[in-house]
Amino acid sequence: MAYILSVGKSIPPNKLPQEATVEFAKELFEGTFKDINRLLPAFKNGDIESRQFVKNLEWYTAQHSFEDKNNTYIEAAVALGSDAIVNCLTAKNFLKRDIAFEEIDVIFFISSTGISTPSIDAKIMNQLPFRESTKRVPIWGLGCAGGASGLARAHDYCKAYPQSKVLVVCVELCSLTFQHDDLSKSNFIGTSLFADGVACTLLAGEDVLLDDISALINVPKTRSTRSTFMKDSEEVMGWDIKNNGFYVIFSRDIPSIIKNWLRETVERYLEEEQVPLSEIKHFLAHPGGKKVLQAYQASLGFEESQLEVSKNVLRNHGNMSSATVMYVIEQYLTSTLADDSDLGIIAALGPGFCSELLLVEWEKVA
Repeated sequence: MAYILSVGKSIPPNKLPQEATVEFAKELFEGTFKDINRLLPAFKNGDIESRQFVKNLEWYTAQHSFEDKNNTYIEAAVALGSDAIVNCLTAKNFLKRDIAFEEIDVIFFISSTGISTPSIDAKIMNQLPFRESTKRVPIWGLGCAGGASGLARAHDYCKAYPQSKVLVVCVELCSLTFQHDDLSKSNFIGTSLFADGVACTLLAGEDVLLDDISALINVPKTRSTRSTFMKDSEEVMGWDIKNNGFYVIFSRDIPSIIKNWLRETVERYLEEEQVPLSEIKHFLAHPGGKKVLQAYQASLGFEESQLEVSKNVLRNHGNMSSATVMYVIEQYLTSTLADDSDLGIIAALGPGFCSELLLVEWEKVA
């Protein structure tokens, strides 16, 4: 098990209301999509009010090479990732004291929107004074499932090394993957939905003294995790990598897949944990989009209130791929929604097609 102690975010500097991105899409795609006026309501009906991007809107009107976009990704990922780590380790509302960089045993770095070797975590370690012996585990390609997967792998590490402190860093700069020449409906919907987001989560093993570190009343701890893979589903979501970079694959069938597949996946997992679905009070879901949240609710039978935090994150930030679930967790840590012994599920879905689930229980700190 692992305690989730703190979340730090680094908000990209360019905040845009959804209305501005509607006009951007209309100017950009008019003349290429014959049914542009029929498609534009996707921007307005997605329950997104604002999103954040690493560049201003004018930057995206020009075409950029794969090299240019990826170099922009590396520069921004290092700066924003470093900032999120600092914010996580010095979060006064979550921690009684700052956590020193030297206390961190492992960094799991999660991303799917740019490439770098050495990986971004190595570049961050040249900016921040982590120990030279800090383990680095970069994980690439899990898309929206990446944040939950990173937390699950951190759980595994803390279970093996219960005195450890672990960081999971998610950097997703989805806007830098935008393709001018992609006339697919997937690209159009992606333009209406995806945004940039960066977050870092601190976890600690069960032998770490919570009372010395945590400023919270109740802390969520991970009891177990479950990864589930759907065979022969590679075309549901992902990237088609071409000369110009990443081209989005985004199936319109995702909501129906969730409705038909997720409940059995969750129930099978909880049955092994001897926990009835009815005992799950909190659902910390990656908000993939309005229809995805509706599919969660239809599949699992949750009350609308159990998805309110996820809806709020989607409303104010859009879909930030792997980082989004950490924004949801951060709001839970900030709020008093959960009481001692409450049970919840952290959930995200991603390319493969796959699900990442964590069963969490809130525990009183002292």
